[in-house]
Amino acid sequence: MRVAIHQGAFADLPEVLARTDAELVVTAEMATTGYHIGARTHELAEPADGPTARRMSALAGETGVALAYGYPESDGEHVFNSVQLVDATGRRLANYRKTHLFGDLDKAWFTPGGEAVVQADLGGVRIGLLICYDVEFPELVRAHALAGTELLVVPTALMSPYELVADTLVPARAYESQLFVAYANRCDTERELTYCGRSCVAAPTGEVLARAGSGPELVHADVTREALAASRLENTHLADRRPELYRGTTA
Repeated sequence: MRVAIHQGAFADLPEVLARTDAELVVTAEMATTGYHIGARTHELAEPADGPTARRMSALAGETGVALAYGYPESDGEHVFNSVQLVDATGRRLANYRKTHLFGDLDKAWFTPGGEAVVQADLGGVRIGLLICYDVEFPELVRAHALAGTELLVVPTALMSPYELVADTLVPARAYESQLFVAYANRCDTERELTYCGRSCVAAPTGEVLARAGSGPELVHADVTREALAASRLENTHLADRRPELYRGTTA
């Protein structure tokens, strides 16, 4: 599977999908509305099958490119920070609600999701979904690996001065849990926040297959089950686990 990360304006997404040779394009956290938007978060939130979802499905179907995009999801009285995955025909495959809320911005406007592992099969690859701060919890990434996730898709809104997460932590997560990670960030500013870019696709070997800079960019990488299997043969972290020794470590 050829994966692309769109590190740029959401308004440019139709053009990106029209010209890419990728099978899956990943956008940033809350890409459809912006992240640091205060009370507008609740004003702009929509159901998982709302007007924005229908537009995204139509766009994927028209271009023949699968799409993962971040958006504010309304469900009754609750609003979730969510990511939705649609396939190249526009069919909605999976919807994940951010489980680990970061700081006052997240906690002021969102309800935390209650499902840790959300997955779907796309193009012969088992896709898992997380959002931003979620990937900073090794337990959550390991849960995905143990549940069969092969490519972990992570829309994010990582701001300066936390470049360490994109540069060091994300490749480490890919290596220690033996899966691919597509980490899609922003590169603009919202009020006092400056998003640092540095989107990447990390391999289970720890190698960074594609890395964006600090400006608008579209980066591509190839993700294959063969490369994953080869890495897991050499890097046997999952096979060598001793769960009986870890009891109580998640309490």
